[in-house]
Amino acid sequence: MNIKLGDVQTTALIPVAIKASETLRKNPRIKDDMSVEIIRHLNLDTKPYDKFMSHEGVIARTIMLDRMLKNYIEKNPDAVIVNLGAGLDNRFARIDNSRISWFDIDFPDSIELRKKIFNESERVFLIGENILNESWCAQVKKEIEKKNAPVIFIAEGLFMYLTFDEIKKLLTILKTNFPTGTLIAEQNNPLMVKNEKFHDTVKNTKAVFKSGTKSAEEISALCPGFILKEEHSFNEEMKKHSLRAKIFAALLPNMNDRWAVFEWK
Repeated sequence: MNIKLGDVQTTALIPVAIKASETLRKNPRIKDDMSVEIIRHLNLDTKPYDKFMSHEGVIARTIMLDRMLKNYIEKNPDAVIVNLGAGLDNRFARIDNSRISWFDIDFPDSIELRKKIFNESERVFLIGENILNESWCAQVKKEIEKKNAPVIFIAEGLFMYLTFDEIKKLLTILKTNFPTGTLIAEQNNPLMVKNEKFHDTVKNTKAVFKSGTKSAEEISALCPGFILKEEHSFNEEMKKHSLRAKIFAALLPNMNDRWAVFEWK
């Protein structure tokens, strides 16, 4: 399978490679057979994309986000979930309760590739749009109105590739088009901005980090009405699984990425 992806979109290969190798381990912490199939079909050399710290970080963030979404779905079984910057993520298959509606939104080249791998259905929708163009909102709103259900947005591996002005624009789009909602967004440390050469896997792509936060309060401050509800470092999960990750968490507690949960009404 031939693939042509933009610089940022290419970073989607990192979590796919990591989830595939984790799935093939004797005692996998997550299981993602689709990632294994994607790597096989792409005939991709995963070595540049699967290094220890990135591996542990991706697995931790996956476990944490899956858990948060399952908790949300348990309370809101008919929820509409919007995956912003979806890449090649296969989370729907892990958390589906046979009732949720799911939107994967990404640049047209990423969605073109997704459509070769993943199928749309009456509850799964693929939209090839720039998330900063609010044209995609109409289809999501239509589904929310049809189901009379709450909406939750997820932004995994996204905000660090946006400037603060772009993040502000995205938040404004969300708040303008959706009267209430929840957003779970990955945050990275500002020290990583312009220091991709030190990142063990992103340095093997042409992607550039454009923003970072010391606290997700910096994000909520960009758009009036956005309220930061909670924030959790990937270290919370990583340190459970290896001594090296435990040492990293102790020595550099603020360097790892974090999940931040926002709400607006």
